[in-house]
Amino acid sequence: MSSAAAKKKRPKYLSLPAILYQIRLPLPGRVSILHRISGALLVMPFAAWLLYMLDASLASEAGFESIKGYLDLPLVKLGLLAFIWAYCHHLCAGIRYLTLDLNRGIELRPARASAAAVLVVSLALTAYFGWKLW
Repeated sequence: MSSAAAKKKRPKYLSLPAILYQIRLPLPGRVSILHRISGALLVMPFAAWLLYMLDASLASEAGFESIKGYLDLPLVKLGLLAFIWAYCHHLCAGIRYLTLDLNRGIELRPARASAAAVLVVSLALTAYFGWKLW
């Protein structure tokens, strides 16, 4: 073993706090991670929850009334607000990635601007639909 290989600095172990607070991701990287998180949320918990509510509401008139009352609970409205955010963010980021696939806006400045636009538009849409929900 050579002395250069022995003195070579080892990679740092990355813990969750290091990933969250020490590593500074650029804005497009954060949008990418949020796109993955929103997609995962749309697939498993929210899809199953919405299908359950649809099934219960279509089963009978009493089921519809119970789901209608269930949707008036504040915690359920917060869950729906999270679903709205996940859908809006995933849609806006998906449109951004489709344009990137067409080699539009792949330079640094337009990529950062489109990432900021995704965040602003998705949060604005979430605020609008959340206002309609409450």
